[in-house]
Amino acid sequence: MHRIRTRTLVAVAALLLAAPLTPTAHAAEDVHVEGRLPAGATYLMDVPAGWNGTVLLYSHGYTPSGVPNAARNAPDDTTKALLLNQGYALIGSSYATTGWAVTEAVPDQLATLDTFTARFGRTGRTIAWGTSYGGLVTTALAERHAHRLAGSLSMCGLVQGGVANWNSTLDPVFALKTLLAPGSGIRLTGLPSPAAATQASDAMAAVLTEAQQSADGRARIALAAALHNIPGWNDPSQPRPVPTDWDAQQSGQYQAVVGLVKVPAFVWRQEAESRAGGNMSWNTGVDYHAMLRNSPYRKEVKELYAKAGLSLKSDLNTLDKAPRTRADANAVDWMRRTSSFTGRLRKPQLTIHTTGDALIPVQSESAYRRATATAGSAPLLRQRYVDNAGHCTFSPGEQIAALHTLEDRIATGHWAGSDPAALNSRATEADPGSPARYLPYSPTSYPRPYDRAHPSDGHRNQPSAVTAARSRTRVKRASPCRTRRTRPEGRSG
Repeated sequence: MHRIRTRTLVAVAALLLAAPLTPTAHAAEDVHVEGRLPAGATYLMDVPAGWNGTVLLYSHGYTPSGVPNAARNAPDDTTKALLLNQGYALIGSSYATTGWAVTEAVPDQLATLDTFTARFGRTGRTIAWGTSYGGLVTTALAERHAHRLAGSLSMCGLVQGGVANWNSTLDPVFALKTLLAPGSGIRLTGLPSPAAATQASDAMAAVLTEAQQSADGRARIALAAALHNIPGWNDPSQPRPVPTDWDAQQSGQYQAVVGLVKVPAFVWRQEAESRAGGNMSWNTGVDYHAMLRNSPYRKEVKELYAKAGLSLKSDLNTLDKAPRTRADANAVDWMRRTSSFTGRLRKPQLTIHTTGDALIPVQSESAYRRATATAGSAPLLRQRYVDNAGHCTFSPGEQIAALHTLEDRIATGHWAGSDPAALNSRATEADPGSPARYLPYSPTSYPRPYDRAHPSDGHRNQPSAVTAARSRTRVKRASPCRTRRTRPEGRSG
C-alpha cells in the first residue's frame, strides 16, 4: 500500500509539473527555469508568483565569437527586478551561435516562447523587446511573426537593417584609408579569416594613433566620423562638450572611431562576411560631398579643416576619385533577405534611442521610419529619444516607461501619453532613483538607407551587383535548362 501511494503521489506530482499554468492559475512561488533548446541555444525564464499574464520576450545584443554566450531575459538586473516585481514573466534565449546570428536568433526566440507556453500555458499577451542587435532581432520578429506578438519595443536597435549597417560601417574606414594610409594595403572587405581581420584592425588603429597627433590627422578623423554620424559626446563618463568646442568633440569622436576600427569594422565584418558568403557592402556611386552636406557634424569638420589649413574640397575630391569597393551580389542578397526590413508592421512598435550613440547612431531610427512610411505602417510606429551619451545607456525607469507606453497603445489603439513629458513622468514613477531624460528630438536622415520597401535602393547604390542578381533570376525563370550564369562582381578593398 505504501509503495502504491508513493507511486501515485509521484505520478500526480509529475502531472502537475507537466500541466500548463494559465495566467489565472499562477504558481505559489516565483519560478526560475533554465534549459536548452534542440537547436543548441540555452534559455532562461523567470515567472513571478503574481504573474500578470504578460510575457516579455527579450532579444539580447551582439555577442562576439569567443565570448561566453549566456541566455538573457532582460537588459540589466535592476530593470529585471522591477519588472518581476510588477508581475511580468521574462524569457529569452542565448541564440544557438554568436556573431551575426539572425538566422538562428529568430527561430530560437520563437522556440523559447513555445517552450514557455508548453510549460506555463497561453499568455495574456507577448511583447517582444530587445537592445542593440537584439533590436534587429525584435524587429524581425515583429515583421515576420506578428501573429505571435501584441507589440514590440526596440531599444537602441540596429533598425537600419544589415545591408545599410555594413555600408555605413565601410564609409569611415574607406575615408581613413584613402586620406591617411593610401598605400597601406589595408584590406577593408573580403577579409579571408579572423586573423586577417585582426591584422587589418591593428594596422588601421596604428594609423589612427599617429594621425591623432596632428591637426591634419584630427581633421580627417573628424571627417570619417561625420560620414558615420558619430557624435562628439558618445561616452557618458566624459563631460559634454559645448557646441562650439570642436577639439573636444573631435576627441570624443576619435575614441569612438578607434572602437569602430578595433571591432565592428573588421573583426565583426569578417564574421558577417563568412555567413553571407562574401562582401555585402559597397561604395560604388556614393557621393561623399553630399553625404557630408547632410551630416549634423559638417560644421565641426569645416572648422577643423580650416584650423589645420587643409582643403576639405580637395579631400572630398580625393574620396570621390578613389577606387571603390563593389559587393558580391549573392552576399548582398543574403543580407537583404535575412537582415533587412520591409517596414510592414502589423502590431504597434515603439523604438527608443539615445542621442549620443556612436555604435548605432541615432539616424538608424530615420531609416526605419522611412521604410514604414513607404510600407504604409507608420501609424503603428512611435520613436522616442533619450538625451544621453553612449550605446543603450537607458536608465531602468526609462526602459519601463517605454514598455508601459507600448502597453497603453496595445490596449487602447492610440498613442496617447507617448510624448517625452509623459514618458519622463512614467520613468520617475517606475524607478524614482534613476534619470528620466526623454526629450523632443528628430534625427537627421540616415546617410545610406537600404530596405525592402525601396527597391530603388539597390539600383541607386549598387547597380552592377543588383542587376547581376536580377539577371540570374530572369535567366532561371525564362530558361530553366540554361546552365550559363552571370558571374558575380569581384571584391576589392
